[in-house]
Amino acid sequence: MVVQANAWWLHTAGQPLERRPIELSTPGPGEAIVQVLACGLCHTDLGYADGSVPPKHALPLVLGHEVVGTVVEVGENFAHLLGQPVIVPAVLPCGKCVFCKSGRANACPKQLMPGNDDHGGFATHLKVPAAPLQSLGKLAGGDLRALSVVADAVSTAWQAAKRANLRPGDVALVVGAGGVGSFVAQIAKALGAYVVALDTSDVRLEAAKALGADAGVRVAGRPAKEVKAEAQGLAKGRADSLNWKIFECSGAVAGQSLAWSLLSRCATYVQVGYAAGAVELRLSNLMAFDGTALGTWGCPPEEYPPVLDLIAKGAIQLAPLVEYAPMSQVNDLLAAMAGHKLTKRMVLDPTC
Repeated sequence: MVVQANAWWLHTAGQPLERRPIELSTPGPGEAIVQVLACGLCHTDLGYADGSVPPKHALPLVLGHEVVGTVVEVGENFAHLLGQPVIVPAVLPCGKCVFCKSGRANACPKQLMPGNDDHGGFATHLKVPAAPLQSLGKLAGGDLRALSVVADAVSTAWQAAKRANLRPGDVALVVGAGGVGSFVAQIAKALGAYVVALDTSDVRLEAAKALGADAGVRVAGRPAKEVKAEAQGLAKGRADSLNWKIFECSGAVAGQSLAWSLLSRCATYVQVGYAAGAVELRLSNLMAFDGTALGTWGCPPEEYPPVLDLIAKGAIQLAPLVEYAPMSQVNDLLAAMAGHKLTKRMVLDPTC
């Protein structure tokens, strides 16, 4: 059965998204149609919308990659998902290639990302591969809208912690305490780390501390050397630098430079955020400190269950960090995001 849906389309980079119909054909084998309950608004969406980051799919394109919804149609072999509330992972791997079979499905070269490789969740419905969909289990009751951010912001944070091999007693230095960084800080605390959040915003620092960060370092208006000294001083008071894990989550060139400056002997640097601009770094620091630098992208579907368990236990809190709005306000919200006026992760309702 063909599904007639509505969506907010990006036709031309730099121009407002337009609400228009979208027609989804009957799902083939291995596919599902999800009725969107909510879709998170990510900084990556802004990059696609303003043209600073080109999506892989040619325009016009329906953006949105943080989706929670209900499976309303399925292809062959996935009848068990019909009617189930699910999270649509932002990274949908093929499940068959050498990357997937090696436990690195998040880096699958055949992966599909909604709102980038194909039409996404700024719509009432979307069609996606069925196998990676994540049933919500014990979280299936109540208001599920906040769970949309698990598809990227929370699961990406979890994958970053996993890549860093974060352990109890480590120090987590989180540069950029909003967005993904707010969840990196919570997850690091849940895993037993001492968490130092660094940010330009006092509001974000206070929010991070309210959700478990042990210390906050204000960046704005201060010399870089002073910020570095304070952050490293806090870290030295808790663990040798061998056990420092530095997470760059700001998505800003200045944040990347700051995070790199924190590298010390045998410390681990993890690049989580994305910034379009180039950064000048002294790579010799990596050699001189015998350090480790890692990239991280998305999260493989098999890592979602432990994330959902932490949410169910209250170790990861979503409600204080999200705010809801109608999808019809998406252009205003993109403008507010561009102007750094959003303080929470926006979750959009496509029905209004």
